[in-house]
Amino acid sequence: MLKDLKFDPVTGVQVAIAKTPEDNGESTFYLYLINSKEVSLKNVLLMTEASEEESGKGRKTSKLRHFFEKVEAEQSIKVETVDPSVLSFYNRIWLSFYVDGQVYDKRFIIEPFKEWELEPIQALGIEGKLAS
Repeated sequence: MLKDLKFDPVTGVQVAIAKTPEDNGESTFYLYLINSKEVSLKNVLLMTEASEEESGKGRKTSKLRHFFEKVEAEQSIKVETVDPSVLSFYNRIWLSFYVDGQVYDKRFIIEPFKEWELEPIQALGIEGKLAS
């Protein structure tokens, strides 16, 4: 059955961990979903987890699942808060969504980084790390 499904490559959609300034002057890290497409994404499912080692061994976080009925065209949304202690972990994100009845699926990884190794993320207007 799975072999009968057509999986086109995912383009125009990214995930990132970014440092977001709060109203009280503090900053918080969030995982963002960035939809740069000119169409909305429907039935968006994200699963996140992080592990100390690239192989998935060592200390791990819980698996978290998030569902969004719709993510509008050219919109970015906050998915979850990211504890700074897991920035040194391999953060894995599995994304699945529909566009015009076609299912799309992609796995992203954000490699370990330090808080001072952030780069500008144009789509968000703040600094962080984009997933590969």
